[in-house]
Formats: sequence, C-alpha cells, structure tokens
Amino acid sequence: MTDYKDSLNLPQTDFPMKAGLPQREPQMLERWENLNLYQKIREQAKGRQKFILHDGPPYANGSIHIGHAVNKILKDIIVRSKTLAGFDAPYVPGWDCHGLPIEHKVEVEHGKHLPGEQVRTLCRDYAKEQIEGQKADFIRLGVQGQWDNPYQTMNFANEAGEIRALAKMIAAGYLVKDLKPVNWCFDCGSALAEAEVEYADKPSDAIDVGFTAVDNAKLAAAFGLSSINKPVQAVIWTTTPWTIPANQALNLHPEYDYALVDIGERFLLLAEELVSECLARYGLSGQKIAQCQGVALELIEFAHPFYPRTAPVYLADYVALDAGTGIVHSAPAYGEDDFRTAKAYGLSSDDIISPVQGNGVYADSLPLFGGQFIWKAGSAIIDKLRESGALLKHERITHSYMHCWRHKTPLIYRATAQWFIRMDNEDSTPSLREKALAAIEQTDFVPAWGKARLHGMIASRPDWCISRQRNWGVPIPLFLHKESGELHPHTLELMEQVAERVEQSGIEAWFALDAQELLGSEAGQYEKISDTLDVWFDSGTTHYHVLRGSHPLAHVSGPAADLYLEGSDQHRGWFHSSLLTGCAIDGQAPYRQLLTHGFTVDENGRKMSKSLGNVIAPQQVTNSLGADILRLWVATTDYSGEMAVSKTILARSADAYRRIRNTARFLLANLSGFDPAQNALPFAEMLALDRWAVDRALLLQQDIEHAYREYRFWHVYSKLHNFCVQDMGGFYLDIIKDRQYTTSADSRARRSCQTALWHIAEALVRWMAPILAFTADEIWQYLPGERGESVHLALWYQGLTELPQDFALGRAFWEQVMAVKTTVNKELERLRAAKQIGGNLQAEVTLYCSDELSEQLAQLQEELRFVLITSTARLLPLKDAPAGAVETELAGLKLKVEKSSHEKCARCWHHCADVGTHPEHPEICGRCIDNLEGAGEVRRYA
Repeated sequence: MTDYKDSLNLPQTDFPMKAGLPQREPQMLERWENLNLYQKIREQAKGRQKFILHDGPPYANGSIHIGHAVNKILKDIIVRSKTLAGFDAPYVPGWDCHGLPIEHKVEVEHGKHLPGEQVRTLCRDYAKEQIEGQKADFIRLGVQGQWDNPYQTMNFANEAGEIRALAKMIAAGYLVKDLKPVNWCFDCGSALAEAEVEYADKPSDAIDVGFTAVDNAKLAAAFGLSSINKPVQAVIWTTTPWTIPANQALNLHPEYDYALVDIGERFLLLAEELVSECLARYGLSGQKIAQCQGVALELIEFAHPFYPRTAPVYLADYVALDAGTGIVHSAPAYGEDDFRTAKAYGLSSDDIISPVQGNGVYADSLPLFGGQFIWKAGSAIIDKLRESGALLKHERITHSYMHCWRHKTPLIYRATAQWFIRMDNEDSTPSLREKALAAIEQTDFVPAWGKARLHGMIASRPDWCISRQRNWGVPIPLFLHKESGELHPHTLELMEQVAERVEQSGIEAWFALDAQELLGSEAGQYEKISDTLDVWFDSGTTHYHVLRGSHPLAHVSGPAADLYLEGSDQHRGWFHSSLLTGCAIDGQAPYRQLLTHGFTVDENGRKMSKSLGNVIAPQQVTNSLGADILRLWVATTDYSGEMAVSKTILARSADAYRRIRNTARFLLANLSGFDPAQNALPFAEMLALDRWAVDRALLLQQDIEHAYREYRFWHVYSKLHNFCVQDMGGFYLDIIKDRQYTTSADSRARRSCQTALWHIAEALVRWMAPILAFTADEIWQYLPGERGESVHLALWYQGLTELPQDFALGRAFWEQVMAVKTTVNKELERLRAAKQIGGNLQAEVTLYCSDELSEQLAQLQEELRFVLITSTARLLPLKDAPAGAVETELAGLKLKVEKSSHEKCARCWHHCADVGTHPEHPEICGRCIDNLEGAGEVRRYA
C-alpha cells in the first residue's frame, strides 16, 4: 500500500501544544525586561491621546493575596486594551507606606517606646522590604508598568507634595481644629479614619437607669398637672455603662409623646409608645396619668445618679423608638450626635466632661472610678447605680459594635482636640460636601450602583479628622500660638519651607527641626505640632503629589485621571478621600470614572479564611497553573459582585485556556509555508467560506473592542471562547481541513484558506493579548510575516475585511448553512453511536429540502459535501422524502443518511466511486490524482 502522507499539506508548527506556563512565563518576563518593553511602548505611544489609570496604592505590608491579584490584573487588562486601541496608557504602580500597621510591626519586632527617629528609620526600611516582595509578585502576574520607578508615599518628593496639598486646603479655609468625638482605638493610641473601622459582635451590659427630676413643679407644669408629689425618674437605656460618669444631658425627641407613669412609690418618665414594653422589661405594673410632647420638657433638669450635678433635657431629632425608652442618655464626649446637640445648646469645649484617657483608663481625678479601665469598670458602675436606686434593669446582650480593623478590639467615640477638614460652611458659599456631591454627578460609575453608595457616604459623613498621634506619618507642620491657639500668620510660607526641607531629607526634617530655625526670635511664643496626617490623606492626595508631582503624566484636559479602579470597600476609603481632597484643591473629582470590583469568595460564597482552608494564594496558582490561568479567571468573572474562586473553578479556566490555545495552535500549524507578502490573496479572490470567516472575525473584533471599552471582560472571554469553539472548531476549521490538506500547496484553494487563517490569527492574538498576556506574545513569535518584537507593541488589527452587502453567499447564507450542518451532525452522531457508520466521511446524506432551502444550498453545488463533511451530499425536493426520512427541527428539511458502499480513498478518506479506477493509483480517488498530478481541483465556495 502506497503511503500518501508526504503528499498532504499536514499541519506543522513548533508552537507547543503543552503550555508549560509556570516554566515559560518567567522566561517571557525576562525577555520583556531585556527588550525594555514597557519603555518601548511608551516611546511608540508618544503623541497619542493619553489614558491615565491612576493606581490606588496597596499597603506595603505582607504578601499579596488573591484580592491584590484581582485588582492588579484588572488594571493591567485595561491598560493593555487601551494601548491596543491607540492610546498612550502609562501605568505607574504605587504603594501606601506610612501609618500604624507598619509602625505596629516595628513595635512588635523591636519593642515599644523607641525614639521617634529610630521608629521612622525602622518603618522606612520595613516598607522598602515589603515593597520589593509585593513588586516581584505583581510582575509575576504579568502586570506591566513602570516597576523601575514606582511611586511610594514615603518618597521624599511625595511627602513634600503631601504637605503642599495640605497647604492648599488650608489656604482654601478647610482646616479647623476642634474638640470632637472621633473613632478611637486604645491599642493604636490614636484616632481612626472611617475606613479603618469594621463591625463585629460584642457582648455588652444593657442597663435601664433612672435620673430623678430636680424640680417637680416644672415637670408638673409641662404635663399640665397641678402638682407632682412623688419622685419622678426619667429612664434611659444604654449598652455603654462606662459613659454614665460622663453624662451631661438627657435627649428627647421634640415631637414624640412622653408619658408620666405611676408605679406606686414613684413616677417613671418614658416615651408613651414604649411604656408597655418597658414595664414588662422591668417586671412592673403602672398607670399612665399624663402625657406631653418632648418639646414641653426642654431644659427641665434631672439629677445624675451618683454625681452632684444635673442633666438638662435637650431636644434631638435622632432619638428613635426602635429600642430603649425613647430617652437617650447624653455623654457629649463619647457620641457624635450627643456632641453636636450639646454644642447646639451652648456647651463649650471646656464644659464637656471627658474622663477617658487615650489608653482607655479613667483619669485618676474621676471620683469613684478613677484609674480603672473602662471595659472593666462597667460592673462597678452598675453596682453603684443599684446602690443609688437608679438601676431598673441589667442584662447581657450581644450586638454589632465597631472594632479596629487592625487589632480587632472594640473602639469608642472619644472627644479629643484634633485637626479636621471641614465638610460644611457657616456662610452661603459652596461647602466641601456640596462640591463633592456635585462632582459625583459628573463621574461615570462602573458598575452604576457605586454612585449611590459614594453619594450616601459623602452626604452623611462628619468632618474628616486628619490628625493622628503617631511617629510614622507625614507631619502636620504647623505652629500654634501658645496663648491664643491661632496658627502662625505666615503658616503657608512656613509650610513651603518645611516642604522644601522634607523634599531633601524626608519627614525627619520636620521632627528634627528646631522651631527657631524657621521662627527665629518668635519660636518661644509658638508650639510646634507633633501630629501626623491620616494615612488616607497620604493616598487621597496622590492625584496631586504623584500625577502632578513625583510622576507627572501630562494630560490634555485637566487634573483628573481617566480612571480609578479599586475594591468596593474604597467607596469609604481611597475613592472617598481622593474625592474630598480633589474637590478641596481643584474643585472637582480627581477621576472621570470609578470602577469597583467585588471581593473574592470560595465557590460556596464563603469569605476566604485560613481556618476554612479555602484561601487561594496567587503565588500558588502561578507556580502550578501559570499567571495566564489566573488572568483568564479574572476576565471570565463578573467583577461587579463577589468573585468566586477555588481550585475547581481555576481548573475550569485551565480547560477554557486549552481550547483557546489549541485553536491558536491549529491556525499556526496550518500557516506552515505561508508568507503573507508572497502568498496572501486579495479579499475578492478568496473563496466564499474564507471571506465569510474573515468577515465573522471582523464583526467579532468590533464586539470585543466595544466590550473592552466598557470594561466587560467576561464578554470578551465569552465571545473569544465561543469563536474558537463554535465558529472555528465547530464549523470553519473542520470544513477547511480537507481543502487545506489535500489540494496542492500553492493552489488558490489552499492559499485562500491560509490567507483567512492568517488574518484571523493576526486578529485573535490581539484580542487575547490584554488578558492572556504571556500566551499572546508567545503566539506572536510564531506568526508568519514581518512584525514588531511583541504583540504588546501592536494596535488592533486592521486587515479584516467586511463582506459586501450584495454578496450572494453572505452572512445570512452561512448562518443557514451552519444550521443545516448542525442538524446533519446530530443525525451522524446518532448513527455513529449506533455503530451504523464509522466516521462522517463514511456517510452519504440526502437532504430533502423546501424550495427555498434547496435554492440556498444549491449555490454550493458539488461543494456541499465538503461543508457537511460527508462523502456525498444530494439535494432533493421535500415532497419526495420517503417514509423513512428523518424529521428534523429545522423547518423545510428532512434527512436520509446511508453508509457509503464505495471504497475509501487512502489520501483524502472520502468514499468515492472512482477509487480503484486508476491503474497507477488504485487506492485514491480521481480528485486526489488531479491534485497530485494534474491541474488540481477547482474550489469556488468551500
């Protein structure tokens, strides 16, 4: 038997079937570095329209986790897709370097109470070490950027720029110093930002406490009674007994009805709506004898349960009836609402009682409880209330309570003198809150729900406390007059001088500064502030001290970056602080678009946890599967909600990756011997099916470009994967194998096919490049024809051509053919399963068609069999269908499939009547003989 294998144009490529990503990707990274690829992209992109994605800095502490990987991969996909689309899209990665977590790490490793200078040196060294580790992991993910010169908030230039940003906000009148309750952590020994607070269950003592009226006559008048001849107790309910020593008022709602309830030996004052509930809780019975609105009780005084002072009634709209008694015990030092109400009633900062120190211990001067830690003092306070006859009820409850996100310990509101960015103005000029809310309206949110989330947070937030009492942070470089407390009259000029020094030697320049160096003979009159800035101010001003400072990225239309992209928690974090500083400095948001992604969970929707054993470390994925698999998983997942990941899910991504890689390999293998400069056919000379395939790729590219523009990467993946599996693998590539393999190497039939494959491959490699960054560049090296050094230097492919609208075998025609082929395949699969035929080419199919369908399919003439991949394909009228013809789901079509009685051609495997009729080639068909020795068969359609 003659071996005709060498006469076939069989696929041939060195592009490996096995990806070997964990081994090959590091080699690609080395290649990119040797090429200086990022810089080449920058040079090539000069003069194009800019697209600036400003990096929200991860914190320089600890190894990266899967959430970091999601964030950086999403950013990289966007930057790469924008570069493909013809933008100059630089990417400068950054790190947040100051703040308590790093200082805490240093304290753990080196001990507390170190000199400030030593703490700052150790913190800086620690941050540098952490950055190097994280940087290596980000680069391993294929994230391309200016890694040789990232921004760091601890860079001297950035520290100086941050001081200058603060100076601009001071010049605009936003900075105030005030005594206000702030989130306070005893373990941190500092105020916390809103974004540093999380909620967790906490057991607490819930107590109902009675405050006895001082003047029954005033109380009687308020209730319209002639007199009251028993003691009256206004009852409060609280879960913070430790605040009772700081009580200074009772808050009632002005419009609620309050009842005087006779319980025998005394009266209780309660919200009328809650009387029955409260009496049941106390195990008492009583009778309502009078009621009045809260407004009638304003300023009536009640005695503190164990201190010789009184608590007047203040009216407050925030009093609610969902729990308690309808009367709120007010300790202005330890509650935002209480503080505002007290100030509105004329209490000065000096009047507010604040016995809790920064370490959570009552001041020694506090009677009865001085020197006790507040959480432990609760039982002593409750005992004292019981002793004084003021305790009506005590029980233990568990409720959601604010905790420090670092130490996981309970927080309190604590009134301290801090520096604040003022949200509201006393005059009619637009406030920072109003500017920020207006800026939100000008911002595009992806997904759209982010707008309402950020709007709600800005609308309700208090003034921003920006001061911290730590060593490792950018200083608030101010001088306050020791007597008046006023800022130095030349504060802005002094801040610039400090900024210049910090620019040269870092924040230590301020801490080491002798005030006399700047103030001269005035130094003795001024206090040098030691507070540092909230770390959210560091990152929140990067639009100023990075984009216009250490890493200026020229932009054509103002100070705003095109895009900020972070996790959904950053609505109260970086998005939030950046919006406030941007509006304070520039009067607008520092971004045009905000993209939010969700958090990672396991396949059951559970949060990642070491104790559950469901943590997926990105380092493990790159080492076992490769970064491109992780990148593909990110792209396939709708990031607008929670992002499920597990080993099983990643395995599915690996399967999808293999489909795409195998398609690319098929294209490359069938481009063997093809030189586009010599062999590519003009579009008009290509076969109809090949022209359709190129047109199909063009339509897909338009969809993919649109999906990339809208950041819908899961749509990119879906369309790319379906194209590989259905349009290519399930239809086009299957059909062209015969023509590609059996016609002569330089025939029009084969070159037409190769031309289409080349165009498709050129487009396909670009479609996948932003997502499968490593694989796309690997494919790029195997494509024929002249090209640049990397796919990442390329733009969208422009060589795809659209089918003319009047083309007979146009899009609608091939859609019809695909439907017919799918229907025929189902019957062939059934017969194969029943062992009635072996392969498809053993089948002869008769299609009984309606006149309309027959007219369509007849256009393919004898080439219909190549499309259906059967040895014979006949068209007959539907009316002639025999009784045994197979009914199909396709209207106007019945089928009859028979096993061919002809011999199989040893070369093309078709079963043909003329196999064995040629003496010199008795094992092959006439068509193959013509392709080998004659002029070659003519293909016009498929």
